[in-house]
Parts: sequence; structure tokens; C-alpha cells
Amino acid sequence: MGKKSIESQISQYGIVNAHNIYHNLTRTKLVELAVKRGEGIFTTPGAINVLTGKNTGRSPKDRFIVDQKSIHKKIDWNNINKPTTEEVFEKVFIRATSYLQGKDIFVYDGFAGHDPKYALSLRVITNLATTALLSENMFVSGRGKDPSIWENPDFTIIAVPWCKAVPEVDGTRSDIAILFNFDRKIAIVMGTWYGGEVKKVMFSIMNFILPEKNVFPMHCSANMGDKGDTALFFGLSGTGKTTLSTDPTRILIGDDEHGWTNKGIFNIEGGCYAKVIGINPESDPEIYQGVKFGTLLENVDVKEDRTPDFNSKRYTENTRAAIPLEFIPNVKQDAVAGTPQTIFFLSADAFGVLPPIAKLTKEQAMYYFISGYTAKIAGTETGINEPIPVFSACFGAPFMMRHPAEYAKMLGERIEEHNVNVYLINTGWSGGSYGDGKRIKLRYTRSMIRAALDGRLDEVKFVKEPYFGLSIPTVIPRTDIPEDILLPEKAWTDKSSYRETAKKLIEEFNKNFEQFVDRVSPRIVSAGPKINSIDLNSAKI
Repeated sequence: MGKKSIESQISQYGIVNAHNIYHNLTRTKLVELAVKRGEGIFTTPGAINVLTGKNTGRSPKDRFIVDQKSIHKKIDWNNINKPTTEEVFEKVFIRATSYLQGKDIFVYDGFAGHDPKYALSLRVITNLATTALLSENMFVSGRGKDPSIWENPDFTIIAVPWCKAVPEVDGTRSDIAILFNFDRKIAIVMGTWYGGEVKKVMFSIMNFILPEKNVFPMHCSANMGDKGDTALFFGLSGTGKTTLSTDPTRILIGDDEHGWTNKGIFNIEGGCYAKVIGINPESDPEIYQGVKFGTLLENVDVKEDRTPDFNSKRYTENTRAAIPLEFIPNVKQDAVAGTPQTIFFLSADAFGVLPPIAKLTKEQAMYYFISGYTAKIAGTETGINEPIPVFSACFGAPFMMRHPAEYAKMLGERIEEHNVNVYLINTGWSGGSYGDGKRIKLRYTRSMIRAALDGRLDEVKFVKEPYFGLSIPTVIPRTDIPEDILLPEKAWTDKSSYRETAKKLIEEFNKNFEQFVDRVSPRIVSAGPKINSIDLNSAKI
């Protein structure tokens, strides 16, 4: 049986009568066509910039999974993983494929995952050169591989950003539709040009599929020391995940999505979808240097001389750059590494009660992993800001299709099997909440992490603080870090205020974890902070 033409291959989706079909174009050609077609403009570093319109971030309320017998019991159905029907999917599918008739079609073939044993072959079909460019930058290239792999890929994404769903006809929530059909191995991204949707569709698929291959999928960054020691960094937006993992003294594996096999880890992506608001060559040299010809910028304000204004929030604070891994200095190009020896959970605690660093037991690690805590700052009319707790299970709830307990079980098994050290890192405030205390210095955090990585913390005494039950080092050897900031209560002038603030945050943790108690062991539940286990008026370290 002969090789199928690309026209024949996409016709199986009902896509016929294309004007032109551009199959696996080079990055250079995609950039040229994107500008020629008016999708974006060149900037002085050579990167192309696009404005995605009203959608400058993800649209989680428009994300649905077709509820099928094959997956029904495996999905954690909730307000993130929402079900839809085959009928709705078919209507949206017909609208998407009909929209592509007579248009230029761009087809990208690649993989999700750098480890060939676990990589998923994927195909992206779109009518935009910039969506194909994003795919080229963010996924793992399929160039040089047997092209017959993509005659029946593991998953196909049909992305039609400029096509709008019609809710009253299609049964969608709005004119945006992000739909998954696992039986048909097709995902649709309709009505939004924000590139993160295409990237996260594939990550969500990997999060669902990999556990059945005994691979732990993780929303984290990873780096490696010169001796091959691997570290993972979990954290929500604003906690310093990218900043702390792009350490010039260590080699970057990846900044966002990884899989953990029985032999080590691999980066799921082929690039870095970096937030670029406020970046500069001094504080963010790796990302800054990666913005050049071939990079795709999204919603960056551009000056008259075509210079990107990375400090401007004209279109959104969520400005992005899709940068190929090979554009980033000090990165491991094959994006695979050995078994992690150290894990860091990053939380920007704006309440100022979590310690800057604490060592976790296996059960505590599973508890804080399931909790996925950080805090954000909300402005009020009077200008007074108060912390708002944010919990995102597994530090990536919007992309986790299975129950958090499943992922936590995989984490716990690996911690125990490989004797992994796990640390909770507070990159937020100390000595008071936001507005009263001070943000923990980045150089202090870097020094703590480096001390944990090079074994210096193995030499010191740890004490258990009475509020969260966390083990805290009494000193960070060979650094200038003040000992008083290591023990949070000592850093506060008003001790009673600290105790009340700690109580408030503990209540938030307990309230959030109630949804998980029926799926995890009592040992994990008891590893969390408990109000009734301490006397907050008299507790002392």
C-alpha cells in the first residue's frame, strides 16, 4: 500500500478543497508567511508579534471533554473537567472542518515528549501560519522521522482561532469551544487565538494518558547540576518557578511540563511559553536572549521603531513568548535527565506565615502537592491590599484530568522508592503579611535552594514549628541569611498577630482539603495543619 498524500490524509477529517496545503514548513518559512498574510509584525529582535484580540489568556469555562464509556470512570469530573456529548462535538467538528474549506491549510507533525518510549505523535491542522509556528516552537520536532507515523497520529488538534462557535446551534457555552474526544483522538480549539490553549490541550492529554504507562506527568520546571543531579520545581504563576529553575549554575531541562518514568524525567515540550511582562537582560537573561527571529510573541506592545515594550500592559499583563528550547542558553537539548533527588514546592505566601524553607515528610509532600497553595494580592478601593489564598491541586488543576489523589499516589511512590528530599519554599513575605512584612529576597531563596541541592542542609539541626508541623533548618550554612527569618514567628514583631494570621491560613488549608479527604489516606490528611492540635495563644518553638 503506497504512501498517502497529505491531501488524502486530511480528507479523513472531511477537510477537502483546500486552497494551499503547507505541510511541515520550516520556522523561517512560517514566519515569512505569517507576516505576508498579515497575522503579525516583525519586531527589532526579529521575533514576530501577534495580537490575539479579546482572548489574551486561557478560557477554562469553555473547555469540555466528551463523556464516553472508555474514559468515564477515569476522569475527575468537576467544574474544570466538564462533560459534553458526542452530538455537541460533532456539530463543532463540522463547523471547524467546514470553515477550513477553500482556505490555506497549515499542517504540523511532531511529538509531545522527548522520551521516544513515551512520546505521543501529534498533528496540528490550522489555517494560521502563527498557530503552526507556535506548534513548531512548543512541541518536539518530527523532522527526520518516518512520515507514516502521522497518517494515524496518537492525537490531532484542529485549531481554528478565527472561527466562532454558535452556542444556540452548537450547544457550546460561548463562541469559544475547546473540546476533547478521546475515542476519536481529536481535540478542537475554536474561537481563541491565545497560543496557550493549543499547548495546554496537549499537556492535558498527556496528563490523562501517561499514568496508564506508569509515567507521572508533572506541571513543573526541572534543572540539572554538573554532576547529573536533577531537581524539580512545582509552583503556580508568580511563585518564581521559571526564575529559580533557570539558574546559571545549573542546566535547564524544561520550564513547565515533564514526565517521570522508572528511569528518569523528560520534558514534554519542545519550547518555553514564557511570560515576558517586565523581562530585561539583567534579571531574565535566558528568556530575553531567546526573543529573536523565529520566536512568536503574543500581545506585546511594540513601539514605533518596532522595539518590544516588555514593561507595557497595554493589551494584557499576560504577554507571552513561544521560544524554541534551542534558543535558550544553558539548556539540555535532548531534554531528558535522571531520577530527581530533590523537589521544591514554591508558594508565594502573601500572608507571611510559611517559613522560607521547610523539609517535608512523604505524607506532607503529598498533602501540599494536592493542596497546590500560593497567595495573590487583591487591591481594594481604599488602596489596602489583603492576601487571597489560591489552591490549585497538583500545582496545575486546570490540566489534570484524573483525580489529584492519583497523581499524589505516584508522587509518594517515587519519593519513597528513590528517597527524594522534598522542600516547601516560601517565595512570598516574611515578618508580616503583604503591606507590613517584606518580600523574601531572591538571593536568599536562591541560597537556600543551592544549600538544599549541594547537601549543606544535611549538616544542620531542624526544629518543628507548631503551626503547620513543618521541619525548619535553624541555620543555612555558609550564607548570610539571617537566622530569624527562618522561623516565621521570630520575624514578626507582633507575635499575637502572627498567631491569628497563621490560624486564618490553616483554616483555609483545612477548608480546601475537605474535598479530598475521602480519596486519600488518614496519614496524608493528618500531615496537614490542624487548628485543634495546638494552642495558638501559647505555642512556642
